[in-house]
Amino acid sequence: MKRTALAVMAVLALAACGNDKAPVASGDQNGDKSPLAEYMGDGFVSSAGGGGFRVAMRAGGPQQPTEEELAKQRKVEDATAACMKAAGFEYVAVPPEQNAKDKFTDAFNLPPDKFAEQYGYGISTIDWSKAGPNDDSNPNSKIRAALSPTAQKAYDKALNGPNANGNGAVVIQGEGEGPKSSGEMDLGCRGKAAKEVYGAEQKLDFKKFESLFKDIQALQKRIESDQRVVDALTAWTDCMADAGHAGFKKVDDPREKIQKKLDELTGTQQPGTGGPAKTVTGPPSFDKVDAAKLSELRKSEIDLAVADRKCKAKGYDEAYKKVQYEAEKEFVEQHKAELEAYRDETANR
Repeated sequence: MKRTALAVMAVLALAACGNDKAPVASGDQNGDKSPLAEYMGDGFVSSAGGGGFRVAMRAGGPQQPTEEELAKQRKVEDATAACMKAAGFEYVAVPPEQNAKDKFTDAFNLPPDKFAEQYGYGISTIDWSKAGPNDDSNPNSKIRAALSPTAQKAYDKALNGPNANGNGAVVIQGEGEGPKSSGEMDLGCRGKAAKEVYGAEQKLDFKKFESLFKDIQALQKRIESDQRVVDALTAWTDCMADAGHAGFKKVDDPREKIQKKLDELTGTQQPGTGGPAKTVTGPPSFDKVDAAKLSELRKSEIDLAVADRKCKAKGYDEAYKKVQYEAEKEFVEQHKAELEAYRDETANR
């Protein structure tokens, strides 16, 4: 398990302590690591203003895998192909180098302002269910496309398990049921192959770091209550109102507004929000979403994100980062032993 995934899990552990904000995908984060992120893992960033600490996909793209990681990925592909063959299906092991560039790699490399102009926050503007390697370069997409609809369902079941759809998302139905861990769920040949190569899922006991997570929450509140950040937030709110987007009190509010509208369109239930008994583990597809409404939402998202980026650039980003780095540096000095213990425990997972 990579430390990015563990950073996501750490955010969820923070949520259990009272932070109800979920990890988000966005192109508007800075690419450098804060003092705290050096210990908490890749992708662990401080959300500027009200959202707490979270994981974000940001412009600049993911880190390049090591040769050891690439070798393991090759083994997973080979094992997947062998499993699919035993199940009666053709599957071509695709070298990870061939998948190095997905459809949105160029987008992630855009500067924040350019990302906002083209993709907004990357919420409704990017169909994350299709964010993998381009189908045109994947021989397995052609193999699947040549099958009948019935055979495609059987192929998907064999490859990704009984709860997977054609886009690789795992859909769980049933009132009150939450997503199961990968260790409990049948994830098909891909899941079996990953288990063969990486071993059984190793669960990290976050309870031993509960005190650290609570201290991080307290740190976030101190950052937000710093007068420099408070003043910068007021200026940002006024700037947004002048741009025609009044009513936002926290800098995460615009993004959350767009996410809520998209959830309504896709019928997606966010963790802990109640609503329809349908939970999607993995990004929902936009294939069945009303095209006109999606197009309208995308225009709204881009307009909002561009205004947001401009208003943040007028002083909020600089003020928040200055306070954040000062506070985190002090925090690291005071909690170094705990942070090193967390880093060491997660380093090889």
